[in-house]
Parts: sequence; C-alpha cells; structure tokens
Amino acid sequence: QVQLVESGGGLVQHGGSLRLSCVASGSTLAYYAIGWFRQAPGKEREGVSCISNNDRSTYYTDSVKGRFTISRDNAKNTVYLQMNSLKPEDTAVYYCAAVLWPAKPISDLRRDDYDYWGPGTQVTVSS
Repeated sequence: QVQLVESGGGLVQHGGSLRLSCVASGSTLAYYAIGWFRQAPGKEREGVSCISNNDRSTYYTDSVKGRFTISRDNAKNTVYLQMNSLKPEDTAVYYCAAVLWPAKPISDLRRDDYDYWGPGTQVTVSS
C-alpha cells in the first residue's frame, strides 16, 4: 500500500509558477500510474494530468495544456507537476493519486480508478 503526500502549494500571482511534488512511501512508486486532480470550492474534483508508471505516456486536460508539465523521478519516489502561467481559475486544492498497474490507457483513467490519494495542497492564484 502506498501513502502519498503533496507539497509545493501556496499563493502566487497571475502568470506565476509553482511546482507541486507528490512523494510516495510504503511502496515503489514506479509500479503506479499517478494522476493530479484539483478541486475548487463548490466544484467537483477534476483530473488535471497523469503519467504512466513507465513514464512513456502523459495526459493533460485541455485547460492546462502548454502550461503544466508532469514528470516523475522514480528513484526519489516523487512525481512533480510544474505549473506555469498560472491563472486565477487554477485556484484549487491539488491532489495526487495512484493506481497500481492500470489496465487501461492513462487517458481513460477516471477519479474512481485511483486507489490511493494524498491529503492535498492548496494553490491560490491572485488576479
């Protein structure tokens, strides 16, 4: 069983950047596909990006394409989400989630497919 903890959130101005980290413990992260999700107040949790366990595939929701980059360092048991050109609408609690050896392409993974979740980190973008 893997435990996940996010960090790197904070307050940033419109157009700024943040790098979120998702550190895993209790298991080898290399076995898991990892997704980043976010939830703004009053809204449902939405998928932002995901990366396959072998690092060969990545996926981004349309609203973050060209601005966010997901990457992983399996030696450090860590997945990153580099967020550039941040907008106020990116304000949310960001969560990372893991699924062990997913049986479908990562672009088809949905929230319910992920088995393990971190507690989240707040990202606030001021206008």
